[in-house]
Amino acid sequence: MARNIENDSGGRGNRWSPAIWGSAVFLLLLPLIAMQFTGEVDWTASDFLVMGVLLAIACGSYELATRISGSTAYRAASGLAIVTAFLTVWVNLAVGMLGSEDNPVNLSFGGVLAIGAIGTLIARFQSRRMARAMQATALAQAAMTVFALVAGYADVVPHVAVFILPWLLSAQLFRKAARERVGADAVG
Repeated sequence: MARNIENDSGGRGNRWSPAIWGSAVFLLLLPLIAMQFTGEVDWTASDFLVMGVLLAIACGSYELATRISGSTAYRAASGLAIVTAFLTVWVNLAVGMLGSEDNPVNLSFGGVLAIGAIGTLIARFQSRRMARAMQATALAQAAMTVFALVAGYADVVPHVAVFILPWLLSAQLFRKAARERVGADAVG
């Protein structure tokens, strides 16, 4: 039976965990602090709940990635993909990628994220396959960019297109992790 985790060094966990979770708590507290000083920030309890859930999913996903592989390239690729997915959801909830946050066409970006998530499951977290999953996600993001242009959202095309780059960089980092693993297997 093929192993679906990268290497045994991933089981050590992540020494950065306290900083990552602490940063998430700090990000969640920022709007609460800002609300004390300005009326421009007006979050409801549900806003805090949604952001808390998003941050918990992002941090938990990164914790999982650190347990899967001890490779710096793998962890960087995972972190970049997680941050990109987080920002995609956050931007869509806050202001919307296309039009306002109430525009139902923004739900299409869920398809981009679904491709990444399903690709990750199919890849079974193996770096070479993860690279392909991130390429597919970048392609889906590119398709959304073309859709935005064709559908008359030309003013936001650069904002939508910029999300292609981190997906591609994540794919490149997963490729690097795969090469490192092959090199380590050849030595060992």
